[in-house]
Amino acid sequence: MPESNDLDIFFTGFDKMTHLGFFYVLTILLFYGKIKYQHNFSFRSLTIFKVILINAIIGGGIELLQWKVFTYRSAEWWDFGCDMLGALMGVFSYILLHLSNYNEKV
Repeated sequence: MPESNDLDIFFTGFDKMTHLGFFYVLTILLFYGKIKYQHNFSFRSLTIFKVILINAIIGGGIELLQWKVFTYRSAEWWDFGCDMLGALMGVFSYILLHLSNYNEKV
């Protein structure tokens, strides 16, 4: 009888969806913090750039740590790609929310 692996309960690609979801939530929380800190909902390209940069540094740092420090883990470009895709989905959500709030005030 073959040994069952604990990871067999997850479907193929579960890891990638987890990366995407976590970075989507991280991006939303970064924008939420920015809105709360500034007490307004201004739309600035510099803020979007900073949020994407923060996500890239965190995602890249995690993959570098998995590659060099935690060698029992594997570093993958696909994981970093899913991190960035989640961040871009969060930026898209922020832009849509901004446009809907802007249209209500006009």
